[in-house]
Formats: sequence, structure tokens, C-alpha cells
Amino acid sequence: MSEVEQAQHPQIPAPNEETIFDKIASKQIPANIVYEDDLVMAFRDISPQAPVHIVLIPKHRDGLTRLLVAEERHKALLGHMMWAASEVARREHLEAGWRLTVNDGVWGSQSVYHLHFHILGGRQMGWPPG
Repeated sequence: MSEVEQAQHPQIPAPNEETIFDKIASKQIPANIVYEDDLVMAFRDISPQAPVHIVLIPKHRDGLTRLLVAEERHKALLGHMMWAASEVARREHLEAGWRLTVNDGVWGSQSVYHLHFHILGGRQMGWPPG
């Protein structure tokens, strides 16, 4: 099933329900982790869409099922996520360029309702995205 098809039937977690990303953050599910600190974790996507495809998540969802529901109290975490994305890009040697993507909601093809960034690089990106 494609990301678009998965997004048409969202599984929006209850506040205390774990997503696959919660389970990766707590290390219940293994992942190829490339960056981790107290707030965020970045790991290689299991279905890469570019030579470098890394998913960056907040380790504690704190209500952030999608970017649209971010509150003022999330500003520091969101800023940290942007910084962490740039740190991952540096470590992955993406100096020639890279893309940061957030899929938000059904029309954004969001398939996991735990805020996450996609860091894509290692090739020329097309524009506009499909």
C-alpha cells in the first residue's frame, strides 16, 4: 500500500496510545539511528525515497500528532528539530543540498500521526514535488 493510500485511512492515536515512532524512540523496535539527543531521534527510513532518507522525530510526542496541532509551548522543540535536521544533514555530507519535508494530514500523505520530518538528499530533487 502506498503512502497516499495509507494516508486515506489515518490511524490517529489516542493521547496514551503508542505509535510506531514512540516504540522506536523507546527502543522497543530497532532502527538504524543516525542522531539522538534528549529531545529528538533520527533514523534511516526503511523505505527510502532518496539515497539519503532519514526520519527525525521528537522522542516524546507531547500531543504533536501533526504540525498543524502545534501549540506555542512546542516552539522550542520545533526549533530544536530544525537545528537537529541541519546537524543530520551536515553529518550525512549533504552540502550540495537536501530537502526537509513534513507530511501533514490526509492530503499531505501523512501515514504516521506522530510529528516527523523527512530529511532527503544525495540526489537532485525535482520541483515542484509530486
